[in-house]
Amino acid sequence: MSEVKVNKISPRTACGTTTLGDSGDTFTIPAGVTITNNGTQTGFGRTGTVDWETTPKTGDFTGVSGEGYFINTTSGKITMTLPSASAGDIISIQDYNNTFDSYSCVIQAPSGVKINGGTAAGLLTLSTEGQGLTLVYVDGTVGWRSIESTTFSSSSGIPTFITATVSGACNALVTSGDYKTAIFKGPGTFTVCSVGNCAGSTTVEYMVVAGGGGGSFGGGGAGGFRQNYPSPTTAGLPVTATGYPVTVGAAGTGIPCATSGSNSVFTGSTTITSAGGGRGGGANSNVGTGAAGGSGGGGGHGPDAGGAGNTPPVSPVAQGFAGGAGTPGSPGCYYGGGGGGGATSIGTNSTPGSPPANTGGNGGTGNYWPDAVLGPTAPSYGTSGPVSSTRYFAGGGGGSYKGPAKGIGGSGGGGTSEQSSPAVAATPGTTNTGGGGGGGNGAGKAGGSGIVMIRYKFQ
Repeated sequence: MSEVKVNKISPRTACGTTTLGDSGDTFTIPAGVTITNNGTQTGFGRTGTVDWETTPKTGDFTGVSGEGYFINTTSGKITMTLPSASAGDIISIQDYNNTFDSYSCVIQAPSGVKINGGTAAGLLTLSTEGQGLTLVYVDGTVGWRSIESTTFSSSSGIPTFITATVSGACNALVTSGDYKTAIFKGPGTFTVCSVGNCAGSTTVEYMVVAGGGGGSFGGGGAGGFRQNYPSPTTAGLPVTATGYPVTVGAAGTGIPCATSGSNSVFTGSTTITSAGGGRGGGANSNVGTGAAGGSGGGGGHGPDAGGAGNTPPVSPVAQGFAGGAGTPGSPGCYYGGGGGGGATSIGTNSTPGSPPANTGGNGGTGNYWPDAVLGPTAPSYGTSGPVSSTRYFAGGGGGSYKGPAKGIGGSGGGGTSEQSSPAVAATPGTTNTGGGGGGGNGAGKAGGSGIVMIRYKFQ
């Protein structure tokens, strides 16, 4: 094999052409050899790719064939003028930081040149978040032709999800399917460590139940019940990477001095406050009218009214309902107390009965979350109720006096009232349900403490 060693090969005549080999010959470039092109190549064709300029463009410019550009329209619209072109020329652009929807990128062809077969000079506006585009010059009929368009935005990219932790000795973080539920039985903090995107999760669902009112003669009203699940008309609550304090309302006390329950609060991007349930109305020298609250307490002595629910008012869904009225005594007949209101219905009125008894009013029905929200731990929270495979919260307490027919507590932890014949003691509202306390003659019971749950998608 012969070898020629020279530093330069030039044509015989100035600006002539030098030919390497003949048709069918093969030239081999050994490994480790670098060929540098400082001139113009022709006849090699392109691979369909461009060389990307990684310094973003922030103002109007003229593109160069074979290059790709990241376009930063954060501060305003940018126009890229296409170069004079030959068949096979290629150019690409890409939205640098998902701002084309705020300020567009305009692609302008030179005078007389078309884009996608349109009128000359062609004009193309990109205004979709995260959009990218590749153009190849074909011929004078269609000009520059778009061959590839992509979109990558915060709402259509790879899903990312909320990550969070829970503090507080009484609190837990449970997993069910693709969701986690933070359960607060006492005060604590829901800390969002990171927020995902719209393709994953950026919002949370909540249930905030206040402490139930104490029973007196009338049953205690349930703590206010507020949620944005599973209502299809209520949007998720947006969160950011920060700590959100949670307050769980204490139960109201029963006899001898019945009190209303305390508020529960989830201090999120919007503060969600559920009002404590109203105390039941008393008898004799005690205040007979039930107190207003998240749900109202049942009326007590005589024709005493129940307390108003949804106080203070929230919308579009009320946090609770009014308590029922008490029944005045008649000759030879004891008084009867009204039932406390619940999250989804009013407490019933006491009804007259044959001497010596009137019937105590029943507590209003609470509201529920499906078992699937809580997974295998579901039976540990709330109570059963009319709808199967669910857990109920915020039921009103039953109202009563001395009689054979006690007032029944509403589904969701409402306490049952005292019964005198046979003797059955009143029961308190169930802990961490927000249920109202059962009423009784000098033996009304405390309500149940509240609970807060926060649910989010984690995968």
